[in-house]
Amino acid sequence: MKTVYDVRMLLKKFGTFIYSRNRIGDLVLMESELEELAKMNFISKEEYINGKLILQKEKNEEMARERD
Repeated sequence: MKTVYDVRMLLKKFGTFIYSRNRIGDLVLMESELEELAKMNFISKEEYINGKLILQKEKNEEMARERD
């Protein structure tokens, strides 16, 4: 995984579709869903960590854009 789109596609494989018209809210929800999948061992630890980093980076960039 390299992009938020890749994380979305991973979540989609498990029937999770997230779209709330709020980009930061979507990213937070995706982080939460990723965490749940990792807790249930549906995804590997590597996938979880990689996805979490992608989402956190994107969330930080979005928050910086909103401040400017």
